[in-house]
Amino acid sequence: MGEKKMSKSLGNVLDPFEAIERFGADALRFYCFREVSFGQDGSVSAPGFESRYETELANDFGNLASRTLAMLARYRDGAVPEGEPDPELTGGDDGLQGLPGIVSELIDRAEPSQALEAVWARVRRLNRYVEETRPWDLSKQQGASRQEPYQPRTRSAAGDRLDLVLYNLAEGLRVVTLALLPYIPEAAEKLLGALAEDERGLAEFGSRGGGARTQRIDPLFPKLDPVEPDASTS
Repeated sequence: MGEKKMSKSLGNVLDPFEAIERFGADALRFYCFREVSFGQDGSVSAPGFESRYETELANDFGNLASRTLAMLARYRDGAVPEGEPDPELTGGDDGLQGLPGIVSELIDRAEPSQALEAVWARVRRLNRYVEETRPWDLSKQQGASRQEPYQPRTRSAAGDRLDLVLYNLAEGLRVVTLALLPYIPEAAEKLLGALAEDERGLAEFGSRGGGARTQRIDPLFPKLDPVEPDASTS
């Protein structure tokens, strides 16, 4: 803590109970795995904890979950459309294809932090996919084409593309959430329930088709309230 070894005499400790009260047990577990490699010494700090929570749990993962479920509800009445894995998400260093094997190998080598990083790379990829595909624009194009019955090809292209994107977001979210279950079990269980997922083992991307009925949920990792200064120290 602060580049010095934690000790009772110095008082430079991260109180786990205070952290759990403010951030939740999932966030504390996640932070420990993200910040310190298993079996190694590492530096931790309260500001670093808050930064991980805000940027990764609340923004990267929590926002991805909220946006995906909201778009499924708005554009497809909560149903996951039928679809196939988008090649844009399957290949590359952060592709979702083969994720169970990657995670399993790292866990077998007692490298849980590296396994978590591998999963998180896919969380970031799914967030970029949202911005690249812009489902809201596809929905507008589909809606406009519905008012133009003489352009069925435009209507079909926009609607089919939107179905493909929504399927891939729902399926990608399902796959990464299953992989995150050991790290953030409470949030993962809540999200898997919203995705109508009954299994709890690692799953290959594209191994489940469409048709699941999803439901919206409250934010998994709510934004933090500002910490009020301690009046006794002012």
